[in-house]
Amino acid sequence: MSSFYVSGKTQDIQQTAPSKRAKENFDFNWQFHKGNIAMKQVVRVGQGGITDINVPIIQKKDSVIDYTNFKSSSSMLLADWKIVNLPHDWCIEGDFVHDDDLGSQPGGNGYLPAGIGFYRKEFEIPESDKGRKISIEFDGIFRNSTVWVNGHLIGNHLSGYTPSYYDLSDFLRYGNEGKNAILVKVDATQPEGWYYEGCGIYRHVWLVKTDKLHIGRFGTFVTTPSVTDDEATVSIKTTLKNEYKTAKNITLVSKIVDKKGNVLDTKTTNQSLAAFEQIEISQMGAIKTPKLWSPETPNLYKVLTEVSEGGNVVDTYETTFGVRTVEINKNGVFLNGKLYPVKGTCNHQDFAGIGVALPDKINWYKLKVLKEVGSNGYRCTHHMPTPEVLDMCDSIGMLVLDENRHLSSSEEGLKDLSAMLYRDRNHPSVFMWSLENEEAMQGTVMGARILETMVETTHRIDPTRKVTAAMNHARNEGGYSDELDVVGYNYGDKQLAYVKDKENNPDRVMFCTEGTSFVSTRGEYENSWWKHICSNSTLWQPGWGPYPGEDWADIVKYPYLGGLFVWTGFDYRGEPTPFVWPSVSSQFGFLDVCGFPKDGYYAYKSAWTDIPTVHIFPHWNWPGKEGDSIKVHCYTNCDEVELFLNGKSIGKQKAIPYAKLIWPLIYKPGKLEARGYKAGKLVTKDIVETTSAPAQVVLNSDVSMLKADGCDVAIIKVAIKDAKGRVVPTADNLVKFSIEGPGKIIGVANGNPNSHERDKASQRMAFNGYCMVLVQSDNDAGEIRLKALSDNLNGTEVIIKTIK
Repeated sequence: MSSFYVSGKTQDIQQTAPSKRAKENFDFNWQFHKGNIAMKQVVRVGQGGITDINVPIIQKKDSVIDYTNFKSSSSMLLADWKIVNLPHDWCIEGDFVHDDDLGSQPGGNGYLPAGIGFYRKEFEIPESDKGRKISIEFDGIFRNSTVWVNGHLIGNHLSGYTPSYYDLSDFLRYGNEGKNAILVKVDATQPEGWYYEGCGIYRHVWLVKTDKLHIGRFGTFVTTPSVTDDEATVSIKTTLKNEYKTAKNITLVSKIVDKKGNVLDTKTTNQSLAAFEQIEISQMGAIKTPKLWSPETPNLYKVLTEVSEGGNVVDTYETTFGVRTVEINKNGVFLNGKLYPVKGTCNHQDFAGIGVALPDKINWYKLKVLKEVGSNGYRCTHHMPTPEVLDMCDSIGMLVLDENRHLSSSEEGLKDLSAMLYRDRNHPSVFMWSLENEEAMQGTVMGARILETMVETTHRIDPTRKVTAAMNHARNEGGYSDELDVVGYNYGDKQLAYVKDKENNPDRVMFCTEGTSFVSTRGEYENSWWKHICSNSTLWQPGWGPYPGEDWADIVKYPYLGGLFVWTGFDYRGEPTPFVWPSVSSQFGFLDVCGFPKDGYYAYKSAWTDIPTVHIFPHWNWPGKEGDSIKVHCYTNCDEVELFLNGKSIGKQKAIPYAKLIWPLIYKPGKLEARGYKAGKLVTKDIVETTSAPAQVVLNSDVSMLKADGCDVAIIKVAIKDAKGRVVPTADNLVKFSIEGPGKIIGVANGNPNSHERDKASQRMAFNGYCMVLVQSDNDAGEIRLKALSDNLNGTEVIIKTIK
């Protein structure tokens, strides 16, 4: 089923027709236990302990009793469990530990210990559900999860990124039979990547109820094989399953509707299904004068599917799709028939203060910030994303390179790959599949054999999209690249490898799957191994990337490269290149982990938008450096920029596309002003001033109202300003928060890659003028008051209403 984003919450789309299908959110009121519990591999029904409802409960600890034996599945010591709502990441709740063995490489997991945890929930199923098919869908658990229900071992799922699914129908208790219990063991001790991955049930969970005659899981495939200005043909393939003991005669009705609900075409098929048969039914519809999907015009349609037996609707389903054509050939990427360079960013899934357990609102915020810089592409590195991200990319307009986690043609590897393909293939935002990233077996004969099987699997499940792999070496060895539709180039700008390869392979289809890797610390303008900071002004470490924006010049010059995914949009936890301890986060992003822009952000805004942009840096607070030489840098898309210091012109420079302008100055406190001109006219300006001392805390919430649903989130930016209201660019004041009303603080952060402050706290130091606090609503209407105080500064508060 499809979903849409409203005020921070993913909601099921309501059907107008009666429905036997229900998709119930299963996120709330779980019990959580951090640490291992001895589990018996064979559990008799009725003796299930914590895997069932008959578990002995110990309310509180007694100092006389030895509780060692209670670390088992036979009983529950309530003091060891707490109530949590999902999504949940327990790793982010821990303390930093200087242990280079954590994760797959030193600092890979951000120096936060992983481990084992248990989730448990009791619930009831009404008598009226008896005879229905009831399943549970976990969108993502990191990782190696094992599930028990009512004493029964249901199954195990290794991947931390692909969804897992279990049919619970036979194992549930209905009505007066009693309550149900589900237990999930999560073993996150083994990493899958080399970056922060979190621990726990960190995506949504759904209880899905259908008739035994129903549409299969991910059971529709909607494509538009022919598109003209006058008409788009719509291919609809629907998988039906009959899990009854007897044959069924059904009617399948597929309605194509626009965003207003107008029915544009209806297709009806009558079919007989034998007992326990699964079939695929193909239908072909049409849309007259279709509205095309693109990042600029993200027009969406839906297929409403109804399955009836004997005149009664037994199942319904919704599939969101878009009408667009994508052609990736030796000349570049063409969207709807026009050359369309992809302006993309690579992104891991974590965020400031909350790890990988992102409320839907935070994913929406991240995409919105990227859209504002001019980005039209999103690479999910290095795994399939949470499904809500793709829903949002469909609706906000963002092309997605959907990426598989591992190079593997094993049974488990192909199962994970297939899950990504079946789940995501209806999304118009997904324009290409990436099967792996920088695997060591690139360019080897064995790697090519594995890749061949994966490519064949992908083409069988989705013949409409091309396949790539993000390659950083051996692109011309072992026949590896020959298996791909599109050869992905990570850092192909080194020695202009992609240009040389094009000269030698003129028919090769290419794409720049990753580039840039400019490392910088927000608000810092020196490189220091001692301070673990990287300058926004100069190239330093690592040695493989250019200045922000410079790599876009190659995309413009060589359009056959198709586009670029910048490494990265946001900073992310772990992989603190070029440092290790005490650094705990990466510094690759042109946004920090909070989404505060670094200077490089404006390089891409200049390159990717037509909005007149001038951005000068560094800041102008340099006490003790009066008379010293300081270079002023500028990113712009104007024709010319004139720089002024304290009202005196320093000179006008002509802009070079995608490159910085630089003025050498002698430092004097005061006011820097850059004026941008196009065609000789002043179109924009940027001002940087020397500030006075910190005087006040200022809060800026992205919303004034939240949905009282226990999910919605306010993103509140905190700035330290002087008496004139100017952000003090070096301020590091400690800000303390207090909250009243129907809400809670779910995380704090400041973008400092070296901070060891706790993310689950009610205070945070500012970092170079800023920090952030995330506030989530509960289920009551009312008024949230968040107060912010700092010693010797004027405090403030923000009021946010919560509504039902």
